[in-house]
Amino acid sequence: MQWRGRRQSSNIEDRRGGGAKKVGGVSIFGLIIAVVLWQVFGISPETTLGVTQQIQNQTQSSTPVNETADMAQTREFVATILADTEDVWTPIFAQAGSRYQEPSLVLFSNSVQSACGSASSASGPFYCPADQKVYLDTQFFRDMRVSMGITGEKNSSELSRQDQAGDFAQAYVIAHEVGHHVQTLLGISSQVRQAQAQASTTAANNLSVRQELQADCFAGLWAKQNHERTQFLQQGDIEEALDAAEKIGDDYLQQKAGGRIVPDSFTHGTSEQRKRWFYRGFQTGDVQQCDTFATREI
Repeated sequence: MQWRGRRQSSNIEDRRGGGAKKVGGVSIFGLIIAVVLWQVFGISPETTLGVTQQIQNQTQSSTPVNETADMAQTREFVATILADTEDVWTPIFAQAGSRYQEPSLVLFSNSVQSACGSASSASGPFYCPADQKVYLDTQFFRDMRVSMGITGEKNSSELSRQDQAGDFAQAYVIAHEVGHHVQTLLGISSQVRQAQAQASTTAANNLSVRQELQADCFAGLWAKQNHERTQFLQQGDIEEALDAAEKIGDDYLQQKAGGRIVPDSFTHGTSEQRKRWFYRGFQTGDVQQCDTFATREI
C-alpha cells in the first residue's frame, strides 16, 4: 500500500506516554489486532463500553512524548489514513447536501479515558459516539502480525520499512472505525441503540451485526474511492483486507478460542459476512449499497 507523500490529518490527539498533546500533520501505521481482542474480550465500543458516562476532555499536556522512529512512523501512517477518510467522506456528505464533521483520533498506551468511559489496551481500537473520537493503542499494530499472521501476498523480504506487510489491513480497521463515525452522523447509531433497548438479546445482537457489517461496507467504499483519488492500492492489498475480515469474524474467533460456535451470540458477523460486505463496498463505492438494515438476509 502506498501511503507516503499525501496530506496528513491534524485531528490526531497523542496521549501516549501520559500526555494529551494534540499533533497535526503526522500519521501512523497499523491496528487490527485491537479489533480481535475487542471481540475476544467481548468489549464492543458501540454496545458494551456504554455510551453513558460523560467525562471532561483531557486538558492538553506539555509532557513530551518520547517518540521512537517506529512510533513516529506509526503516527504518520494513521494521520495519513485519517486524512484519506476525510477526503473521501467530505464530498460524499456534500453531494447529499450535508457537512462531514471530522472525527478526532486518539493515540494512547495502556489505558485511556473517553466520553464512553475508561478502556484498556485489551479493548482494542474503538469509536466513542459520545465524543466522536476514534481511540487506539498503537502497541497492537505490532501484535497484529504475530497474533493474526496478516501479511497478504507481499514478499516480506522485499518490503522496505516504509511499505510493510499488513499495512492495508490496518488501514481497513481505521476506515471501519471511521465508518462508525459516519453512522453516528447519519443518526444510524442512535437508532440502533434505541431499538436494542427494546429488543431481545438475540435481536439486539442481530442489530449489532448489521451495524458492524455496514461499517465494513463503508470501509470497502472508502478503499475504492480513495484508490480512485490516489492510486494507493498495490497487489495483494484487497486480499489482505479480506484475510483480516475473515480472522475477525465471530465464528472464526469462537472456533479459534476452542468454544462452540453460537450464532445467536454473534455481534460482529461471520467471516463470510464481513468479507462479503467489505467487498460489496469496494466493488460498488456506493453508500446506498451498504444499507445492511434494508435487507432481510445479511
